[in-house]
Amino acid sequence: MSSTIREAGTGASKVMPLPARAAANTPLPLEHGIARNPGMKLDLGFLESVRSVNRSALERRVATLTKRRSIKADNQAAWLLRAIACMDLTTLNSNDTDERVRRLCAKAINPLRKDIVEGLGISGETIRPAAVCVYHPFVATAVDALRGTGIHVAAVSTAFPHGLAPLSTRLQEIEASVKDGADEIDVVIPRGLVYGAKWRELFNEIVAMRAACGEAHLKVILGTGDLATLRNVMLASMVAMMAGADFIKTSTGKESVNATLPVGLAMVRAIRAYFEETGYLIGFKPAGGISTAKVSLDWLVLMKEELGRPWLEPELFRFGASSLLTDIERQLEHHLTGHYSANHRHAMA
Repeated sequence: MSSTIREAGTGASKVMPLPARAAANTPLPLEHGIARNPGMKLDLGFLESVRSVNRSALERRVATLTKRRSIKADNQAAWLLRAIACMDLTTLNSNDTDERVRRLCAKAINPLRKDIVEGLGISGETIRPAAVCVYHPFVATAVDALRGTGIHVAAVSTAFPHGLAPLSTRLQEIEASVKDGADEIDVVIPRGLVYGAKWRELFNEIVAMRAACGEAHLKVILGTGDLATLRNVMLASMVAMMAGADFIKTSTGKESVNATLPVGLAMVRAIRAYFEETGYLIGFKPAGGISTAKVSLDWLVLMKEELGRPWLEPELFRFGASSLLTDIERQLEHHLTGHYSANHRHAMA
């Protein structure tokens, strides 16, 4: 795998051919479902081969992507609707209540005002976020509010946001959220395991978390703003995927630095390297600080250019966002009327 990872420091965007050894594991097309990542043995030799990640090259690539691949005004509405479909509508506040969660779920069911839906001519379509993401105590409330809608319930878990609790406690929290009906579990890693290069311990913890999830999908939050270097981000990404992660996620949203495009690029190139090695498609979720429609479009362009069309589907891409939907709704109204409305006309929860 070392030859594929060195690609991460270059400006190249070409997706490499799938190796023959991975062909047997190639998932079916999206319309037939995605083969779930079973994980693999921890490859310490590969981890040791990664000496550095070229930050300046990644930053140059991001800068050229967002300038050269800007989405034209005529197409922006369609892309913004795609952003809604790939959203984990989130509330992770200290003052969350059951009623607040129910209001957020109601917004998820009807994310756009009726006049905007009619103006866009999409009355016959269902445009909804992929999931609602909440703390464990509110999982049952969200499950009840979203029953029959097809919207998933995601629970943050494992002593979110720092992961500093005994492993047994963290696993019990996962199991409790799954029992309450969560479809997806967003776990956090203890960042100290990355600082200490304790890769086997990190691998074993994530394997145990995956087992505790059962059929619920596992999103592994790296807390990239706390990891100090892009090399740490790359290695933590690979360990999480080797351990069976269904998604890797940038941040909790509670770090001082959350999702950034250069960090995201390092992570999606790790996803590409893992795919080239195994044939399994891993999802990606940037979270934290993604609050404007423009920024969401930059992320969608990054996914399209680096990983391809399948990563514009909610099965493989999510935004973790609490206020993004408000700005997207305002931008869609501007697309229709030429005027921006006040935020209070697009209530969330």
